[in-house]
Amino acid sequence: MSTYLLDTHVFLWLLSEPERIDVGVRETLADPEHTLLVSAVSGLEIATKTRLGKLDGLAVVTTWRHAVASIGARELAISGEHAVLAGSMLWEHRDPFDRLLVAQATLEPATLVTRDAVIVGHERVAVLPA
Repeated sequence: MSTYLLDTHVFLWLLSEPERIDVGVRETLADPEHTLLVSAVSGLEIATKTRLGKLDGLAVVTTWRHAVASIGARELAISGEHAVLAGSMLWEHRDPFDRLLVAQATLEPATLVTRDAVIVGHERVAVLPA
């Protein structure tokens, strides 16, 4: 059994455009033996980008718990430990959402499912390319 933490875009794709994710990855994520996690930071990212007009995420924002549960995942809260690691990592990437996801995947531990090339190349975290 493995634990997978979904990057925000992978979570959104599973909800509305699953065909954008590699078939093998979708099969892995659908296996009930695995644990799927969606970070609370994804909720923050979706809500922020929706408020700024960069994303049409209102349906996800207003039904957050249902959206997470609908893909068989559970929410991963942000702990102080996650926040401290995210802020102190020696990594040039400045995106606070990505930094928190990498910190969470490192500490839980979980494999981060992403297509973000900056994260895929990060040495600290196990990645499943979506």
